Amino acid sequence: MTDDHPYGFDDLAENSESTQIVDSNMLKQARLQHQERNQAYLIVIAGPHVGKMFKVEKEETSVGRSSKADFFVQDVGISRMHARIFSRGADVLVEDLQSANGTYLNGERVAIPQRLQDGDKITLGSTTILKFTYHDKLDENFQQQMFDAALRDGLTKAFNKSYFITQLQTELAFALRHGTVLSLIMFDVDHFKPVNDNFGHLAGDAVLIKLSNLATASLRTEDIFARYGGEEFAIICRGIGSQQAALLADRLRQIVANTPFFYDGRNIAITISLGVAAIPELGARNGDELVAAADAALYDAKHAGRNRVMIAQPQQTR
Repeated sequence: MTDDHPYGFDDLAENSESTQIVDSNMLKQARLQHQERNQAYLIVIAGPHVGKMFKVEKEETSVGRSSKADFFVQDVGISRMHARIFSRGADVLVEDLQSANGTYLNGERVAIPQRLQDGDKITLGSTTILKFTYHDKLDENFQQQMFDAALRDGLTKAFNKSYFITQLQTELAFALRHGTVLSLIMFDVDHFKPVNDNFGHLAGDAVLIKLSNLATASLRTEDIFARYGGEEFAIICRGIGSQQAALLADRLRQIVANTPFFYDGRNIAITISLGVAAIPELGARNGDELVAAADAALYDAKHAGRNRVMIAQPQQTR
């Protein structure tokens, strides 16, 4: 190491591999992607879905809490159809759809349609803030990766426990305040330890990934599916009571039981046990009590023979 190069940069350069020659067409495509920064996006920068991105492609885009909205935002302070983003010539505008809590553009309430500019902030209700911006493909990919890393479980791509807890608190507060129903399903894999012991941990991971995909495909748009920990998962079901949630849970149970799980050429028999808890019928006052009740019902399903659904009883919240 010399005084001129105290960190040995010359040695690093000499010992490194030769510079890779990148295909000129790839370079051209990358430059074009970066230059074409003309696609409009809405990005959630505050509220339950921080980091979520929506590409504004249609002439009119609805934003709201309804699963029928183009940009679906699960925030109890947002109306079912809260606002719309629409094109008028070369301009993009925002309009409030007579929402309960109002739409604000850069702090000013939107009374009539307002023109949007790059960087504008749209507040929906009291907590969710959207940023209107123009991005290129590279920006979009980066933003999506950041969103997934913050809210998704790295293995299964289900929502993570932190996001689940936040959403359960939000949904529970809304249900208690408005007297609506809310159900929670907790489930885990039966005999999961023998799967890891007999087939290996990679096989166990493959089972959890496939299980997550099956659950995601079978649920409603408005349901929130999360990995609670290990082989245990949770589903928040807005607007349905315990009986309907139990039907949903049993449908998932049957799908899993009837689906072959192959790993390294071998079939692994997989079943799940599920517990259902709901308000207001249980009288749960907070998320901890609802989770405890659903967990108790889950363990009742285990003790009753596994591969079944059990509904929590009122005494399980005490």
